[in-house]
Amino acid sequence: MPVIALQGIRGGIGTTSITAALAWALQQLGESVLVIDLSPDNLLRLHFNMPFELNRGWARAELDGTGWPQGAMRYGKKLDFLPFGRLSAAERVKVRQQQSDTPQRWHDFLAQLRASGQYRWILLDIPAGDGPQIEQQLALADQVFLLLNPDANCHARLHQQPLPAGCHLLINHYSSASPLQQDLHQLWLQTLAGLLPLVIHRDEALAEAMAVKQPLGEYRPESLAADEVLTLANWCLLNLQEAEG
Repeated sequence: MPVIALQGIRGGIGTTSITAALAWALQQLGESVLVIDLSPDNLLRLHFNMPFELNRGWARAELDGTGWPQGAMRYGKKLDFLPFGRLSAAERVKVRQQQSDTPQRWHDFLAQLRASGQYRWILLDIPAGDGPQIEQQLALADQVFLLLNPDANCHARLHQQPLPAGCHLLINHYSSASPLQQDLHQLWLQTLAGLLPLVIHRDEALAEAMAVKQPLGEYRPESLAADEVLTLANWCLLNLQEAEG
């Protein structure tokens, strides 16, 4: 059961949308998936038609004294998601402190899921940034996908901030009509270890998916970006399951 963490090198990369899209694509390939939102922004749920006013989530369950699995919700026959939960600012601070004090709890939770055999894949939507809590979250994963936009901002960040060890780099929002993006893509192909052999093109369908509260592949399965995320899911099956075994 590979655990994949997805994180943007900065905010606004589209990590949450890609996480939801990859979960849907894996399900379409017959795989059972649990996708977990570790970001206090609590936006992943909006791709899975969860009512905006519903507070449910693992952090909410943590504060209310109930088990984390009680916060999980089913979206498809083989696709479940675990929202972060809606919290006040003070409650976020409290949950962050609890997680810092008991980092082993997430390892234990994932170990229970492995033992249950309920899921073949677990995806973690991790917020951008660094710090001890982010490091703990990344350490839960077998593989890390770090998302980049092909722009000068991300290029600079590649050379001035620490990157997750051994991470795979995934380009999102690529436009072949942009000379700058073409140049950066060619440069990264030649200089970056771990760059995945595919890109996700800029596609309005990806932006629209959250607006209609669906994963990309469910909303617009014929779109270019959906086809590329399906290619990514197939890459995961070919490369990560084999490595797991």
